[in-house]
Amino acid sequence: MEGGLWRIEGKWLERQVSIPVRGKIVVTWDEADWFTMVTKLIFPDSDRQEISYRCRGRLNRGERQYSYALKQNILGRIEGEGWLADRSIVQRYWVLSDPSKRTGFETFYQLEEDTYHLCGGILAGHYITSTIEALLKRQA
Repeated sequence: MEGGLWRIEGKWLERQVSIPVRGKIVVTWDEADWFTMVTKLIFPDSDRQEISYRCRGRLNRGERQYSYALKQNILGRIEGEGWLADRSIVQRYWVLSDPSKRTGFETFYQLEEDTYHLCGGILAGHYITSTIEALLKRQA
């Protein structure tokens, strides 16, 4: 995913309730192939708490796999891995020191150069607890 400001708009599904979600991601890259993603999700017209996190990872040039760590305001410390396919980015993560053994996944499918479709979910054990489906558009 290219550096810059990305806008998010879509739906969050939790226990059969669909909630509008909006937000932004700021992606930055440095010269040593490290990336940082700072994300904030809000739920307009809802009393649901916003979700914010900061992710840091490294993708070596020419590689298709990477690992990352992040800190989220609700789930806490998280580690994950990602794979780059031809038109998508697939990520899997796990929440550290979590008695519920929560894990999650995200797929960013590239629709156009500056547009991705995001689909993801959070699981507790074997059960899906929430999903997100949204469009990401990079701002010029």
